[in-house]
Amino acid sequence: MFSKDTWSEILEALTANWFRTLLTAFGVLWGIFILVILLAAGIGLENGVKQGFGGMATNSMFMWTQTQSKPYKGLPKGRRYNFKIGDVEAIKQNVPNLRFVSPRNQLGGFGGANNVVRGLKTGAFNVYGDYPEVIKQEPMDITSGRFINYSDINENRKIAIIGEGVQKDMYDPGEEVIGSYIKISGVNFMVIGTYKKKGNNNRNPEEAQKQIYVPFTAFSQAFNMGDTVGWMAITANDGTSITELKSQVFDVIKSRHSIHPEDDRAIGSFDLYEEFSKVNGLFVALKAVAYFVGILVLLSGIIGISNIMLIVVKERTNEIGIRRALGATPWSIRGQILMESIFLTIISGMAGIALATGVIALVNNQLNGMDTSEMMFANPSVDLRVVFTALSILIISGLLAGLIPAQNAIKVKPVDALRTE
Repeated sequence: MFSKDTWSEILEALTANWFRTLLTAFGVLWGIFILVILLAAGIGLENGVKQGFGGMATNSMFMWTQTQSKPYKGLPKGRRYNFKIGDVEAIKQNVPNLRFVSPRNQLGGFGGANNVVRGLKTGAFNVYGDYPEVIKQEPMDITSGRFINYSDINENRKIAIIGEGVQKDMYDPGEEVIGSYIKISGVNFMVIGTYKKKGNNNRNPEEAQKQIYVPFTAFSQAFNMGDTVGWMAITANDGTSITELKSQVFDVIKSRHSIHPEDDRAIGSFDLYEEFSKVNGLFVALKAVAYFVGILVLLSGIIGISNIMLIVVKERTNEIGIRRALGATPWSIRGQILMESIFLTIISGMAGIALATGVIALVNNQLNGMDTSEMMFANPSVDLRVVFTALSILIISGLLAGLIPAQNAIKVKPVDALRTE
């Protein structure tokens, strides 16, 4: 399509003044560099924040009881109530598209009174009575042994899975943990597994590793909870928002516990999906800002290229006149100028992409040697879509940068151009 002579003319025109060309190209290089770095940084921040959720089932909510604020069916306001194990089955039967409904009970707390004893060692830990599904809602790495299963639930086995923080506080280094016993509020439980929590979603990362999980039934039996449920973790099926199902879940609870239908304060909840959606919205906005700022910086470089091409056209007025006099068509003149503009834009832009890729690789190399589990920044990167988007921007920018100079070039009359000294 383009002859060797054409490309020789392009290279000769761009290399006639190396310093000027390099300064002009730097504007585009810097613009595309900033664009890619901003997008990569945004992805790194997004990865870090999402890593903080620790792989949790984000389409979940947590629900607990509160004081009723309205009288109903002869019952006074200010009345307290408790969830019951029957509520779990009622929710499953009456609310569609729920994946997990996990009842939970809790004992003690990190930083509270000592509630766990082993030999001469004591400690204060959160103890949860749970069902096996909780590991899918609040993922953790089982570092040894196993987690709770339904045989443990059905047989009321007094077994426990402890965090690495509990192991560190209650056991000596190298001491065998699996098969040992710990006493929780005076009741012996056999340790069958250890875990390490993922992510840093907990406000206190240390507390996340200092928790103990026991079967819900054994917990209820050992600590006289009967059929009482402290709170629930509820997860919707993929493709269904728990936020949309939340009101149906509340209606079931209100109906079973004689709560006024409009009493929204009687049930406390935390909608993880709603919070996660807000985070996703924030990163969409950050990505838009990155594109906006990057394109503005790139635009300054494009304006520089357009200016330099105007100067080049001015300097080559005599040459253009001769070519027109020898029969060159307006399109051939226009095409020559546009090709020079596009070539300079793409070369400088690709150099900017290469430089940004190198910087991102260096940052990732540094992060690979660090523990990023508690950081808000991880694995900054750009995918092929960003590269193709950048290339598209470069091509369009090159056309725009060369359009005005090209139009000026074809407006030069051969007679006037030949008179130019």
